[in-house]
Amino acid sequence: MAVLYLTEQQAVLRKTSDRLRLEKDGELLLEVPCAKIDAVLIFGNVQVTTQALFELLDHGIELAFLSRSGQLRGQLTPPRAKNLPLRMRQYETVKDESFRLGISREIIGAKIASSAAVLRRLRDDHPDEIDRESIEGIESALDAAAEAGSQESLLGIEGSAAARYFQALARAVPAELGFAHRQRRPPPDPFNALLSFGYVLAGNELQSLLDALGFDPYLGLLHEMDYGRPSLALDLLEEFRAPLIDRLCLHLVRLGTLGPTDFEPRDGGILLARPALQRYLAAYEAEIDRPFCLKPENDAAPRAGEPPESTGEASREITFRDLFRRQSERLARTLVQGDPYRAFRLPC
Repeated sequence: MAVLYLTEQQAVLRKTSDRLRLEKDGELLLEVPCAKIDAVLIFGNVQVTTQALFELLDHGIELAFLSRSGQLRGQLTPPRAKNLPLRMRQYETVKDESFRLGISREIIGAKIASSAAVLRRLRDDHPDEIDRESIEGIESALDAAAEAGSQESLLGIEGSAAARYFQALARAVPAELGFAHRQRRPPPDPFNALLSFGYVLAGNELQSLLDALGFDPYLGLLHEMDYGRPSLALDLLEEFRAPLIDRLCLHLVRLGTLGPTDFEPRDGGILLARPALQRYLAAYEAEIDRPFCLKPENDAAPRAGEPPESTGEASREITFRDLFRRQSERLARTLVQGDPYRAFRLPC
């Protein structure tokens, strides 16, 4: 997916022929053919002409409006032929508590396992920062999650594991960033601001994919319905928080690519200043499209009590953007065809 990020405040997006043009004060900042763009993300005060909006719709290009801090305000979605059998099955299965719990256990189990894998990788390089007891404590929640008897108890298990995970992760974050635990709305420190912003970017892409496949992105299986919340996109996002966003943010602050001076106060919280925002977006795009090796046994982790799934596949390279699409399609097959859902787990 080719994504165009527009962050230049007071700029105007126009169209000429089949090309998009970004202008400010009569100066051309960017020109790109519509054929090379799949989605446009606008941050803050960037204007879009009516002609440009029509061009985006005609080319099937998604447009999302976000605040400067990354809060999604709304989307322009081209009309598509909706997958009615899939959507009907989604409406039916959301009423099936047993089915929802099974999917939720798989997603939360994968989230916990990937969180532990992130810490194990950190410990391999920095054993003085991450202790083995923290990792083992998080992994001890896997059995409890697999046996959870309700959504409420499962979310309680996930919450406890997440608190322990971020407590351990905080020891790897540079002290000058002031990160002690996960906090949002508004994020009080730079590292929390990076996490929140990254989750919005990934969640927006997942929401667009789900909508394109014919899902109702607002009707979740793990997350309950809430006005204006894309609950199904947030369900799938759980698989990618630690492996993609947390690792990327940690990498950027530990390398010094982003530091305390790259942030500014806003609305009672902290957000990236515009020059640093450009660096973050470039790093996000590079990371989400970076190939890595995926072994079948890591990807097809069994549920508790089940034998490992035999795929007959060799290790292969894949990107997180590929995984976004594959997991969305995998969920569609689970709903329509009854195939077991397998969540992505980061290899240790």
